[in-house]
Amino acid sequence: MSKKIYVGNLNYATTEDTLKNSFASFGEVASAVIIKDRFTDQSKGFGFIEMTDEGAADKAIADMNGKEIDGRRVRVNIAEERPPRRPRFDNGGDSR
Repeated sequence: MSKKIYVGNLNYATTEDTLKNSFASFGEVASAVIIKDRFTDQSKGFGFIEMTDEGAADKAIADMNGKEIDGRRVRVNIAEERPPRRPRFDNGGDSR
């Protein structure tokens, strides 16, 4: 079963390839995504790695937390599932 890893405090210039290569030595990386601002397309400074093997993911978390990637000490931990977002506006209801 795969495991998703949160990687924070990334350098804004870090690419998804760099992120993937940083974790590849621990096992197979299924995906590497850097979260970007939807308007400017600039990195928000964090991303996610998905590894196919849970044991490899646990080792990666333990070994990579506090290590440097592109000159920044990154924070690495298990990605927590985010609750679904509520719509900002309710266009169908009565406002009374």
